[in-house]
Amino acid sequence: MKTTVKFLLILGVIGLVYGCSGKPVKTIENLKYAYNGESTASAKYAAFADKAKAEGFDTVSVMFLATSKAEAIHAENHRKVLEKLGEKIAGPQIGTFEVRSTAENLADAGKGESNEIETMYPGFIAAAKTEKSSDAVKSFTWALDTEKKHKAFYKTALDALNTGGEKSLPAQWFVCPVCGNTYDVSTMTASCDFCMTPKDKFIVF
Repeated sequence: MKTTVKFLLILGVIGLVYGCSGKPVKTIENLKYAYNGESTASAKYAAFADKAKAEGFDTVSVMFLATSKAEAIHAENHRKVLEKLGEKIAGPQIGTFEVRSTAENLADAGKGESNEIETMYPGFIAAAKTEKSSDAVKSFTWALDTEKKHKAFYKTALDALNTGGEKSLPAQWFVCPVCGNTYDVSTMTASCDFCMTPKDKFIVF
């Protein structure tokens, strides 16, 4: 009986050690996917900003520059978590995208955010919680909460374009350098709602 108990205790210790040293495999896979996806979104929105400026929609151009920076910050946060987990990342794999009219680009951007909000990030967060990867949960959550705001920004901008009221859109934007949270000039707060970074640290567009 004592031998059996000792054997079970040894198995328990081995399992505990293995569990503590095992990497969150699914979360690492999701972080890599999100890193490439956010990097692609950043490049795409920068291209959309150039198109908006060329079409004379300066306020939309500035907004896209701000959201492009926010996506780059999300990508960098995902990369930092990957490196913390022992994964070295050489650089992002930028996916393909098309630049059309500014109205079409706004619709495309909104659709992309909807996928991240409704499917991608909720799934990634659930997996990270299961694998007890708190850093990944935080990085994914910051991105998810910011994408919700971006989707609303794109809808407002598209509605303004469709009614000829583009000039009514905000001309100044702010991005938190830590989490990517994005504000227009009318919604600024004393510190970031997500990570509490003071507003004097924000990147201005």
